[in-house]
Amino acid sequence: MVDVDAQSAARQLYAQLSDWLTQSALPRWAQAGYDSVNGGFHERLTAHGPLPADARRARVQVRQVYVFANAPALGWSQDPQPLVAGGLEHFLRYYRRADGLFRCLCAPGGRPLDERAFLYDQAFVLLALAESQKVLGSIPRLSEEAEQLQAALERLLRRSGAGFYSGAPERLPLLANPHMHLLEAALAWREVSGAPAWGRLVAELTELALECFIDPSSGALLEHFGEHWRPVAAAEQLVEPGHLFEWSWLLQRCGGTRARQAAVRLIQVGEEHGVHRGITINALHQDLGVRDAEARLWPQTERLKANARLAVSEPRCWPAAVEAATALLRYLSDVPPGLWHDRLTLKEQFVAEPAPASSFYHIVAAISELKAAVGSLR
Repeated sequence: MVDVDAQSAARQLYAQLSDWLTQSALPRWAQAGYDSVNGGFHERLTAHGPLPADARRARVQVRQVYVFANAPALGWSQDPQPLVAGGLEHFLRYYRRADGLFRCLCAPGGRPLDERAFLYDQAFVLLALAESQKVLGSIPRLSEEAEQLQAALERLLRRSGAGFYSGAPERLPLLANPHMHLLEAALAWREVSGAPAWGRLVAELTELALECFIDPSSGALLEHFGEHWRPVAAAEQLVEPGHLFEWSWLLQRCGGTRARQAAVRLIQVGEEHGVHRGITINALHQDLGVRDAEARLWPQTERLKANARLAVSEPRCWPAAVEAATALLRYLSDVPPGLWHDRLTLKEQFVAEPAPASSFYHIVAAISELKAAVGSLR
């Protein structure tokens, strides 16, 4: 049965989130979040501006490129091209290692601080290169950069079996999370490129998730593995509700009956075990008992994305999408316009701290998915 009230609420919540994004968040982060002196993006913002001495993670730099590449489609009227092009140019200049992978940390001026290369970060580089085409156009350099990075991954992090090692030099444990974002990047490239390699990567990572990451007994997705994709001991294992929803969102996009069935099951597990008091909590044990009942911002966005996408074909998901959007708005309230809370404690209190730029990617993706779902309504 169609829940008309939930659909109406979803429209209203989208309007609120869209207004916050275009009138407050994007203007603030475009002005105060970009380092006009050194180039690149700041890690955190306070009501008074950035913390300019912060070391800068590779993942934050390319996530912010993603944010501004998607800003026009979400109604932002300013020109994002200088931010997208400038942020990407700064990143490619200072974060690239000699072997073709990207280091994980630099100082504000670009001086290398940590030479390690994580699969997680490489996935976000690929995603930013694909998404940048929404603003910069389909220029050959973006495809060439992506192909070179993909070749470096195959050369340096590819396992003898399926999937990739977690980084260089530390290869183990094998991790589901970076493969999730690699799948996200491969899906983005499949949409903008005719190169068959991206479709093959989507198929490989989808099969890896279905065969190795998802526990067949519970339907939950595990995070940590030893060699040959054997799950680590249950006492050391982790189930993250936010990732249950995030994997569901991706598997819905992959196509195929098995992927869709798994996606629906992941939402069911997440809703039943990972949502408390209308909030998506941080972590569960492998037996799905509560491990960490505090709640960061990003799991709220992933619950919203998964339920909003599924609600287009299964309207029963609208109430969960509405509850997730309502939860997200809590994190955006009672702070300076355009900023957010990141952590909610067990005492239902937000931790007072600067807003981390890393959350913006999650927020933008969630608003984009809600926009698409609301747009499908008659």
